[in-house]
Formats: sequence, structure tokens, C-alpha cells
Amino acid sequence: MTSNETLPDDFGRDFIRGVHEHLGGAADALGDLDRRSGDGDFGANIRTALKLAAENIEADAPSTYRQWGSAMYMAWLGVGGTSGPLFGMFFRDLAKAADDQAEPTLAQFAEALAAGQATIQKYGEAKVGDKTMVDALDPAVAALRSAVESSTSAGEALAAAEKAAVEAARATAETTARRGRASYVGDAAKGVIDPGAAAMALVIGAARAAVDGEEVDAGWIG
Repeated sequence: MTSNETLPDDFGRDFIRGVHEHLGGAADALGDLDRRSGDGDFGANIRTALKLAAENIEADAPSTYRQWGSAMYMAWLGVGGTSGPLFGMFFRDLAKAADDQAEPTLAQFAEALAAGQATIQKYGEAKVGDKTMVDALDPAVAALRSAVESSTSAGEALAAAEKAAVEAARATAETTARRGRASYVGDAAKGVIDPGAAAMALVIGAARAAVDGEEVDAGWIG
């Protein structure tokens, strides 16, 4: 890694608020994808996690990147199903990107994203191509690391990661699930974007938007 560019002041606040806004706004669409390919509880899990996150933020008044991230990861850990613990551990790794008094550098955020992917794969046992959130996360991590190594600006680097995640999430519509509830229905889930991959693309989009202030497009989800 060659870039030590520190992400903007209040990146943690804007990132977590963006996650709340964009995941919450897409909860119905993501829940519909899950109903068509799994057990249909993902939209409800998102709403529960975001409600708990809002309560954590109200109670703790976070002021640093790590505190904002902690509010989100603790919320997800309070949600059941498969997605709750996996997203909780993912956000916990993201929260560790910086110490309690600083915003992370772009390189630190990239490595935290990679750590989150490793944790998801350790406990979820999913590989790239299994039609899970890993399908979007893996190319995003690769794109972000490549951008960091070439000293690309933070906004452009995160935009590249978001683009890679969105393209990979959309491509899951053409694959057959080998992990998760969708694996139970086999080819019946073909044509349906994996909701976890789509959600992960929105999370990375929220990180990008926290840097450049531009909108996150969720229209591709359906």
C-alpha cells in the first residue's frame, strides 16, 4: 500500500448514515429478491438492524469513526438469521480501521474491508461464485487495493470499488447458488440478483458517497 490519504473529517458519521439511508431505502427490493431466492427475511433483518443502529446512535451519541462503526456492528449482531452475524462481524472489522480518535486512511479502510471479507468467508464458508455477498465484496476489495497501490484519490478509488461491486452483484443473477438458502432452490433462483451481494454493493456505495457526496444509485436492484 502506498496511499496514506486520510478519509475526510466525519467520514464515519457520513458513511454510517449513508448505510442507514441506502440499505433502508432498498429494504423492500432486497427483501423481494430474498423471497424469490431464499427465505424472504432479509428485508425484515435490514429494518431491524437499522432500527437498533438508530437506537445505539441515539443512546451513545458517537463522535468518531470507530464509534459510528460500533453502533452499526452491534446492531447487526442483535439480528437473527444468517445475515445478522455476518454483517455484524463485517462492520466490526470495518470499525477497527482506525483508532478511537481518528478517521481511517484509505489504505486502512481497504485493509479493513479485506478483513471483513476474510471474516465473512471464515464463518460463512462461501467462495467467489457461490452467489453470496462475497461475490460483490471480493472484486471491490481487489479494486480498492489496486487503486490504493496506484495512489488514486479516495473518491476515485472508492468509486472503482463500488463499480466492481455493482457489476459483480448484477452478475449473480446468472449464477446458481451454492451457499445459503438460495442453494436449496437451485436453478430456480437464476435471474435473481443475490440480495446479500446487492446489499454489499450499497454499503460500498455509501462509503464512496461519504467521500464525494454524490448519490448512490440503487435503481439497478429492481
